[in-house]
Amino acid sequence: MNGVLLVDKPQGLTSHDVVDRIRRVVGIRRVGHTGTLDPSATGLLILCLGNATRLSEFLTSLDKVYEGNMRFGITTTSYDMEGEVVAVRPVPELHLAQIQHLFNKFTGNIQQMPPMVSAVKVKGQRLYKLARKGETVERQPRAITVHEFLVRDYQPPDVEFVLRCSSGTYARALCHEVGELAGCGAALVSLRRTWVGKHGVHEAAPLDELTSADAVRERLLPMEKALDLPEVVVCAKAALNTLSGGVIERSHLKFECPVVEGWVQIKNERGELIALGEVQPGRRIQPRRVLAVQSS
Repeated sequence: MNGVLLVDKPQGLTSHDVVDRIRRVVGIRRVGHTGTLDPSATGLLILCLGNATRLSEFLTSLDKVYEGNMRFGITTTSYDMEGEVVAVRPVPELHLAQIQHLFNKFTGNIQQMPPMVSAVKVKGQRLYKLARKGETVERQPRAITVHEFLVRDYQPPDVEFVLRCSSGTYARALCHEVGELAGCGAALVSLRRTWVGKHGVHEAAPLDELTSADAVRERLLPMEKALDLPEVVVCAKAALNTLSGGVIERSHLKFECPVVEGWVQIKNERGELIALGEVQPGRRIQPRRVLAVQSS
């Protein structure tokens, strides 16, 4: 069973819990997710099954969109409502425009400090494991991009927001920083991931509907529809050469390669994704991830 599965993750499960459940249902080990959601968060979780696990890095790196709710006046150890409350402060009078002004300070290319309660590794150890022991360690800020951080509504002390950001962004860390800037603290109350790249949660299957291998198979997205990369089509003879990792010349392509560098999807004449490759000088293509198996 090979393909990409869009799952609407419920609250209370880790991303790995979802992976384990699908592994048991389909009876294969090669199942992995492409971007962690906290247990308290819901929404789109993309799983790769079988050969599609070779696509994982290209799905993990996609931009994300979230809808969430944050609460002013409270600070916690985890930056959300799951953590221990460390401060409760009065909330100043705020208006939508003022909150949006605070949000705007965290848009663009910025450096973000990962929360102690996170899966980031420092010296080989997960931060959340150290946090459980009461330890706080020095972390290095990470470069992220916040494309949009928009206020939808404000019903004091709660703010509804939409966040469009790069992979690796912690929404709860942004909420914490906004609260500190406002002088009263803030914590994330709820979060739902609605988009990963071109994939929307409206296309995803609720986890409780994926109770059999047939149910998973019916919702499985073919590998050739999973990525949003440029593509090339190779002739039949070159397709066989591609499966053995041979370089694809321009003369082997049905149409001109649309890019001069970067990754491309390599498809056969039937439209099947057989490999991913990197474009080299002269628009020759070197296969790097072979996905299909050469028939004997």
